[in-house]
Amino acid sequence: MAVALDILRQYWGYPSFRKGQEAIVQSVMEGTDTLALLPTGGGKSVCFQVPAMAMNGLCVVVSPLVALMHDQVENLRKRGIAAAAVTSVQGIRELEKTYNAAIRGELKFLYVSPERLSNVVFIERLKVMPLILLAVDEAHCISQWGYDFRPSYLDIARVRELHPHVPVIALTATATPAVVQDIQDKLRFRKRHVIASSFLRSNLSYIVEKREDKEQRMIDICRSVAGSGIIYCGTRQRTREVAALLNRSGVISAFYHAGLPAPARAKTFEDWMKGEVRMMCATNAFGMGIDKPDVRIVIHADVPSNPEAYFQEAGRAGRDGLAAYAVLLWNEEDPDKLLRQVETRYPPEDFLRRTYQLLGEYFRVALGSGKETTHPLDIGDFSSRYGLRAAEVLSALRLLEAAGYISLNESTQVPSRLHFTVNRTGLYRFQVTHPEVDPFVQVILRMYGGLFEQYVAIREEEIARGTRLTIDEVIRYLRFMQQQGAADYVSRTEHPRITWMSGREEHHRLRFPPESYANRKEAELNRCRAMVRYLTSGHCRSMQLLAYFGEDSKRPCGTCDVCRAEKRVTREATLAMDQALMELVRRGSVPVHDVTRALPDCDTEMLEQLIRWKMDQGQLMLTAQGYLTVPPET
Repeated sequence: MAVALDILRQYWGYPSFRKGQEAIVQSVMEGTDTLALLPTGGGKSVCFQVPAMAMNGLCVVVSPLVALMHDQVENLRKRGIAAAAVTSVQGIRELEKTYNAAIRGELKFLYVSPERLSNVVFIERLKVMPLILLAVDEAHCISQWGYDFRPSYLDIARVRELHPHVPVIALTATATPAVVQDIQDKLRFRKRHVIASSFLRSNLSYIVEKREDKEQRMIDICRSVAGSGIIYCGTRQRTREVAALLNRSGVISAFYHAGLPAPARAKTFEDWMKGEVRMMCATNAFGMGIDKPDVRIVIHADVPSNPEAYFQEAGRAGRDGLAAYAVLLWNEEDPDKLLRQVETRYPPEDFLRRTYQLLGEYFRVALGSGKETTHPLDIGDFSSRYGLRAAEVLSALRLLEAAGYISLNESTQVPSRLHFTVNRTGLYRFQVTHPEVDPFVQVILRMYGGLFEQYVAIREEEIARGTRLTIDEVIRYLRFMQQQGAADYVSRTEHPRITWMSGREEHHRLRFPPESYANRKEAELNRCRAMVRYLTSGHCRSMQLLAYFGEDSKRPCGTCDVCRAEKRVTREATLAMDQALMELVRRGSVPVHDVTRALPDCDTEMLEQLIRWKMDQGQLMLTAQGYLTVPPET
């Protein structure tokens, strides 16, 4: 652990591990299969990155979020750590370069999307990679009882067969007891081993309010709570509407969703991080990579579909450990709306077959062909061309993915990449031959490192500012360098991408096993029902969430809306009881054993406690004859 701590300090600059991290790091370094449960913001990535740095070899990280993979790769590279990602958006040249670097031991971390694990070429390369650790992020995706089950995660077992002695660390922020067991079974743990940090957030007050006037309530909350915040909305249009409403009310706000162009998303995010925008009104697309510690308030304008999503989103408040609030607003229609949305997300199987058939026509993929080919999909264009509703199409695509027929990459934030395909001498010759491009190349060399060795994420807007060119001119220069063989430029991806997991089949032969449709639907309905119970229950909110995730807590939080209401009721009842008791005693001394009969409306236990307390405080006294009376000086 001394080595691990030195690595943490050297590369991450932290003096010590956070609560819960040290035990996980030690377990991994001892070679033990480990399931790590850490709440949102608990620092899961350090738990596998630090041990891997202490070992001699490669760590393969399986993650379903392509944009997050690129984000983590860039963060590692900035720390001087060799890392790369393999996803469906990359071309053959980029993939081969990455595979070869991993095999030669030039990489410490290789991030892969789960569908890559069924790729024959990748599996052959993986056999000869110097693997020393397998990390599975968002591990709940491997369980059909998890809220985001992905069948491609089941292929992780194949990696364990190729490298049977390599330990695995599985990480997730949200898992019920059933999912915890299923993860370990599916990943073939050599023995069950779970390290869980408490899901308790003592500094976070959970507030649930039934409101028909949600909009006015959001304004009132934003005005009464200082600091920055997030308002989660159920639709893209709702984010725009809520942001406009708050701005009209004097609360500086912006909106964020996956449909915005990448530059707009980046600018909005940057403004919010710097505090120039106070409230971010967003869909659940706003979550990845958020590391703003001073968020004081998270408001849900619409009810999330399950407790897992709610817990993660609410948990983005108060990461600095100071008091923060998570407010969930709901109205009479919301519970039924939640259950109806499940039906929408599970269209009939015939609709799934038709969508699959139309995908083949849209991409012109012949029957039996297309295996492992990837295509960008404009869902809006696809839906309008065939007269379908975009929301139903997206649901169908997710279910086709769950059944294993396609892989859907919904990420819209995969950055552009650049790699110099010549060495430094070759690049110098290119600059001499094309002097008009020379200043442009020099700026890029100053801005980005590692371009000769690997594909590096770049931002055209950043280059434009550095070169005083327009973005179109930057792109033209980059493409010119590619045409001349000096560089390989891969422009960023803005649309979801579809990968055919097998050759196109006849649509009427498609089958949807229970785990990909019926069981999945029932599990989602159960999560929705749990969310409805959370809204309507009269029990401590924190205790409800802890119980859902299998953590036993017998002490109410004292700060949620339920606990506050109980305190208020108890205080009012105590004041009324105190007044009745003192009036009784002042009318004349009364036998202590007759007090409870004289005050039949008072709770007996509470009344006896009150009498003892008032005697201790000298406000009442007991005579030698057993009568309660008021002391002379009172």
